[in-house]
Amino acid sequence: MDSIKRYLKFVKPYKWQIFWTILIGLAKFGIPLLTPLILKYVVDDIIQVSLPVDEKLNKLYWLMGGAALIFVVLRPPIEYWRQYYAQWVGTKVLYDIRDKMFDHIQRLSLRFYSNNKSGEIISRVIHDVEQTKTFVITGLMNVWLDMATIIIAAAIMFSMDFWLTIVALSMLPVYGFSVKFFYARLRQLTKDRSQALAEVQGHLHERVQGMSVIRSFALEDHEQVQFDKRNRNFLDRAMDHTKWNAKTFSVVNTVTDIAPLLVIGFAAYQGIQGNITIGALVAFVAYMDRLYNPLRRLVNSSTTLTQSIASMDRMFEFLDESYDIEDSPHAKPLKSVKGKLDFENVSFTYNEHEADVLHNVSLSVEAGETIALVGMSGGGKSSLISLIPRFYDVSEGSIKLDGTDIRDFQVRSLRDKIGMVLQDNILFSESVRANILMGNPEASDEEMIAAAKAANAHEFIISLPEGYDTKIGERGVKLSGGQKQRVAISRVFLKNPPLLILDEATSALDLESEHLIQEALEKLAKDRTTFIVAHRLSTITHADRIIVIEHGRIVEIGNHKKLMEKQGAYYDLFMVQQLN
Repeated sequence: MDSIKRYLKFVKPYKWQIFWTILIGLAKFGIPLLTPLILKYVVDDIIQVSLPVDEKLNKLYWLMGGAALIFVVLRPPIEYWRQYYAQWVGTKVLYDIRDKMFDHIQRLSLRFYSNNKSGEIISRVIHDVEQTKTFVITGLMNVWLDMATIIIAAAIMFSMDFWLTIVALSMLPVYGFSVKFFYARLRQLTKDRSQALAEVQGHLHERVQGMSVIRSFALEDHEQVQFDKRNRNFLDRAMDHTKWNAKTFSVVNTVTDIAPLLVIGFAAYQGIQGNITIGALVAFVAYMDRLYNPLRRLVNSSTTLTQSIASMDRMFEFLDESYDIEDSPHAKPLKSVKGKLDFENVSFTYNEHEADVLHNVSLSVEAGETIALVGMSGGGKSSLISLIPRFYDVSEGSIKLDGTDIRDFQVRSLRDKIGMVLQDNILFSESVRANILMGNPEASDEEMIAAAKAANAHEFIISLPEGYDTKIGERGVKLSGGQKQRVAISRVFLKNPPLLILDEATSALDLESEHLIQEALEKLAKDRTTFIVAHRLSTITHADRIIVIEHGRIVEIGNHKKLMEKQGAYYDLFMVQQLN
């Protein structure tokens, strides 16, 4: 039960709260055990004895007054605090786990996200973590309270009649064997069902995001079939789980139903023989309910705990995903940057056993220099720039910043010195203000507005319904492509990084937007070491040097004028675009 041991580390900080919850729970579960004793006293010491009616009534009033004090005055606050602390502990543990998982999510590599659906990841963080709450409330509290109830009830029953209690407990070994047999398989079935549900959620999340594509290609019927496959798989796994669960309940509940029948038969026999009082017989049968109700709850608990442990397995399976990019033990923070970058014999592949995307690339870039990377799609341009912020690490060779290998810097401090504007920048569904402030969450309103003005974004932002406080929808859906780009550029202005990466930042835009964005980007690139990836070569003719990359290798280097005079690969690309 490795998952349980690991889960208990999250529970450990709340051990005293759990202790007090169990203590309060003992009082909560113990009070109802008085009811059969009260019943026995009423039958044997009030109804069955020869006393005047007034004296019997007087005894009854005192008894009911004491019972009312316990059940009406004492029990409600005990019930409240027991429920409150149980839920409080469970909720706090889940809060800590989700905090840990989100931190883990932020550390996982882009390679992991390229191989896993976001919906499945969300399912682990939301559904599976929520399922584990049962372990805290049931496994660490209710199970022990139910077991304590059984022990106390059994002790009282032994004090009343030894052999009758033996009969009552005779089915416990059969019960234990049944639970062990059925729940071994139930755990795996629960895990399979959770995985199938995660696949449905992952598929659904992806399709909701791509609904415009489904509509534009009229793929509704096709997608209905695709969704039904995954939904059907979940149904099959859920039905397998349901069938086995139903078998479990039918067998285990039959076991717990046989025991009271044995007790009633033996108790009646003892009563006929005159070996037990009527009050004791009534109380004993009532205690059978107190004994086997907790056992039935333990059956339910076994089911929910099995589901909970299966969810723990999936949760820790996710937490065990390794990080591709980690700080080395001697890594130091990057405090100041001049901006000189050296690529020394860099080779790179996305996955082992696959061909290299970059082959032995060497390039020296001076501080403040603007470098443009051009070439056919798939040549390795975007792969090369993704190595600079260490979204991936080089397979061979090294990249040095101001003479130091970038792997010797703490990765977060390295990325803090890099600003990126991409072709499809991710904007969040919050306000324009919140999206720009991602460049520097501590910036003032004046600094934020200055950044927006520098990016040629201020004019359109103040024309929005709520200005900077306008919510822009998921991935900025309420903004045009040009507006999204200018918001993205605004946050880089606000970040004010010494290194700048522009990856297809002006492609697929109308002429007016392209002009505004090109103007903003040139302003942004001034006095910074800048890398520009561009298909539209007319936008990079101003670059200090242009690097032509083909099949993962550098084939030409020079400024626009020199490369045009050379009439090589760059000249051919440029002329083809001019003809178009």
